[in-house]
Amino acid sequence: MEMLVRLSAFVGVFSCMAAWEYWTPCRQLLRPRRERWVTNLSLTTLNSLLVWVTVGSIAYATAVFAAEQGVGVLHWIALPPWVAAVVTLFGLDFAIYLHHVLFHAVPIFWRLHQVHHADLDMDATTGLRFHPFEIFLSFGLKMAVVILLGAVPWVVVAFEILLNAASVFNHSNVAMPERVDAWLRWFLVTPNMHRIHHSTRAVETNANFGFSFSCWDRVCGTYRAHPALGHRRMDIGLSDHRTPLTLGRLLLFPFQGSADRSSRIRRWRHAGKMSPQQLQTLLSQGRSPLVLDVRNPDEFTGERGHIAYTGKVSRQLLSRGEAHNLSGDVLCWACVCPKTPCGNY
Repeated sequence: MEMLVRLSAFVGVFSCMAAWEYWTPCRQLLRPRRERWVTNLSLTTLNSLLVWVTVGSIAYATAVFAAEQGVGVLHWIALPPWVAAVVTLFGLDFAIYLHHVLFHAVPIFWRLHQVHHADLDMDATTGLRFHPFEIFLSFGLKMAVVILLGAVPWVVVAFEILLNAASVFNHSNVAMPERVDAWLRWFLVTPNMHRIHHSTRAVETNANFGFSFSCWDRVCGTYRAHPALGHRRMDIGLSDHRTPLTLGRLLLFPFQGSADRSSRIRRWRHAGKMSPQQLQTLLSQGRSPLVLDVRNPDEFTGERGHIAYTGKVSRQLLSRGEAHNLSGDVLCWACVCPKTPCGNY
């Protein structure tokens, strides 16, 4: 019965958002809708079948088990039923926020989560695009939180419905009036708010982790109001993977390539400066850093930067600006000549 309720709610929300983004889209898509939908919905179907034949309604069953055994905080502390329901709802949502942060911070988890971020466009189907291994890890996390909380069973079902609906909603490519978006953001994660999280710029990717309620980003200091280039000009996806992926390539994607760039949060934590001479000395050493080309100082304000070049930097570039050292091997070059692009190499 639970699966039927969830499926009905999902079909209803997805149909509404798909129609909305078709008639009033926020951004022009880079890739054909049909191409992306075949891939994303095929992955969704695969995940649904795997969940159905393996764990099924395990979150609800776990909550019932905890209630029968009297396990969990909410079974140890006498609270009014409505308070227990609110604690369950917000507790599970905060756990999803922490889960999301974790999957960006830990390299092996980021490998799996890249499947979600590798979409070159963002619409309702992006909210369904997750690697099967991430799906099962997420179920494991929710089971642990359900037991720890002693979550109210019916609220667990309601939360699963809310989570699926919120994911479809906040990934959708819909145009929304600014006033409506600004008002909704005080409570919910809106499409404009979450779109920033799918930017190719690391400082924007490492923001707005919330899925349903927007309060966690504000409380934890990960909230970002606007993308540097605006919603229509910003690039979506991963800066180092700009080709569309089929279903088979998506499933293999986490197991290919190097893990050096996996932990995007830690790479951008500290900022400093170095002189051109210091940069030249660093480049003369064995391993060259990643150089980010910033067209003018204004663009660099607020730790912005567009990935432009990996490797050696010419003397001409060294003489034209100041290098901002973001981490041991990630540099951002702020050009001192605003109208002249840095990087004639």
